[in-house]
Amino acid sequence: METSKTKTSFYRRLYVAWLIDSGTAASVPALMEATGMPRRTAQDTLLALADLDIDCHFEQTEGERNNAGHYVIRDWGAIDKRWIAANLHQIKAVLGYP
Repeated sequence: METSKTKTSFYRRLYVAWLIDSGTAASVPALMEATGMPRRTAQDTLLALADLDIDCHFEQTEGERNNAGHYVIRDWGAIDKRWIAANLHQIKAVLGYP
């Protein structure tokens, strides 16, 4: 059975937020490496986190220039990040991520 675009989009956002929050991938290049998604998809997904009321902010590294820094999740809104951790295998399988 094929997964809907709505579900894959939702799972992609959850997974990206989890990668950032867990410290696994907190920059666009790191997200690209962890997921294999193109730069534009990674950037669009970061912007779309706000649609789920996930509060994600970029923190500039002190003393650095040119967007050196990382993303942080300040608030998960209505999302339970424990559910994501418990269902990580399923989320990655639906998305086709390693």
